[in-house]
Formats: sequence, C-alpha cells, structure tokens
Amino acid sequence: MGIIQTATLTLLGLIIGFSFSMAIARYDQRKVLEEAEANAIGTEFLRADLLPPKLAATTKASLLDYVDQRINFYSYQEQEVGKIIKQRTSELQSTLWNDLLPVMKNQTNAMHVLIASGMNEVINSEGYTQAAWWNRIPLMAWGLMAAIAICANLVVGYGAQNFKGNVGLFMLLPFVIATSFFLIADIDSPRGGIIKVEPRNLIQLKKSLSQLIEVQAPQAKAAQSK
Repeated sequence: MGIIQTATLTLLGLIIGFSFSMAIARYDQRKVLEEAEANAIGTEFLRADLLPPKLAATTKASLLDYVDQRINFYSYQEQEVGKIIKQRTSELQSTLWNDLLPVMKNQTNAMHVLIASGMNEVINSEGYTQAAWWNRIPLMAWGLMAAIAICANLVVGYGAQNFKGNVGLFMLLPFVIATSFFLIADIDSPRGGIIKVEPRNLIQLKKSLSQLIEVQAPQAKAAQSK
C-alpha cells in the first residue's frame, strides 16, 4: 500500500506540475502578444505621417479608436467581448484597410508598401491575440487530473483506515489539491479568474498617442494657415 500511495501521489504531483507549466506558458504568451499588439499599433500610427495629410489624420483617429477597443477586449467580460469583436473592432479593421487601398493601388513605392505592411501587422496581431486567448488547457487534461486526484485521495484514505492519530490532518491533501486546481484554472482563464492580463502597454500607448496628437494639432493648423 505504501508503494501504491507513493506512486499515485508522485504521478498526481507530476501532472499538476506539468499543467501549471502549461497554464503559465499560455499566460506569458498572452502578455507578450499584448505588448506586440501595442507596438504594432504605435508603429503604424507613426508611419501614418507618410500618408497624405487628410488620410493621415483619418488613419490616426481610427487607430486611436482601435486602441480603445483593444483595451476593452482585455477589460470586458466574456459575454461582452463578442459584441466588441464583431461590431466595432471588425469595423475599424475594415475602415483602416479600406482607407489605405486607394493610395496603395495608385502608388506602389517602398514607402506605401511599408505602411501597408504595418497595417497588416496591426490586423494580424489581433488575430494572434484572440487565438492565444482560445488556447487553454484541454478538457481531457482536466479530466485526467481530476481522476488521478480522486484515486490519490481514495488510496490515502484507504491506507489510513487503521490510523488512530489526528484524522483532520488527512483533510490537508484534498485542500492542497483543490487549491492547486484553482490556481491552474485561474491562470488558464483569461477573463474569469483573479489573475488576468492587464493591457498596460495598450493603456500607456493610448496616453502617448493622445499627447502626440495634442502636440501635432497646433503645428498642423499653423501649416495649413501658411
């Protein structure tokens, strides 16, 4: 019985450890993609200055609105995210790309290719982020962990049937296993848990772009008056 208990608990510990590693890897991936998305938007915002003045202003305004929607993606709950993605975010992606198409078709120099490539990166980064948020620990893995955890508790309980000490100590094992499961599920859940990916880079980007527009607005008016 001692060998069976040791083997079962060891197997349970290994599976919990691997599952925790999977959850951490997915959490880190979401953080990296949030940073990459903010960098892509910020780079394209700067490249917009290479466009004609009117189109540049329109593109920058759309990118600012797009940043707001991406911040909402990280902040809202699951039932609200579908509306954001299907409505405003998709509309802005179409608007940003369609605004560039006439210029790209008429002028195919290296500068405009760079702008088009940057806009592609902005749109693609949103898809990568969404895919990472869908990538979670499979249900079969959760079922395997639960089955082994139940077996481990049964084996420990069966082996302690003649134990005359403090029976309350045996409640520590279910408590520790349940806590481990809760931590893994919390990290693996992008929205429903306590540990979440905060859109810090996007929020900082929003502040930087707003300040940049405030600085550039008087200069644009002065240039138009001349």
